[in-house]
Amino acid sequence: MSHASLPRSLIALCAVLALCAHGAEPSKSGTARKPTSVKFHKAPSEESPAAREKRLQRECKGRANAGMCLGYTH
Repeated sequence: MSHASLPRSLIALCAVLALCAHGAEPSKSGTARKPTSVKFHKAPSEESPAAREKRLQRECKGRANAGMCLGYTH
């Protein structure tokens, strides 16, 4: 690395740090944002817990008791 590129990289690093610090400052507008609640809508293709239980018992017969089949092997 040459001596001329060292100050340029140092200036670039300082600029990035200054931008990051500026973005981390809290809002001073006086109004606090309320957290929004997230609502999850079930997809029509989503399986019920009972259907999942039956599927895992059926698919995991004779398999190793690990991973997805943990607790569902016979």
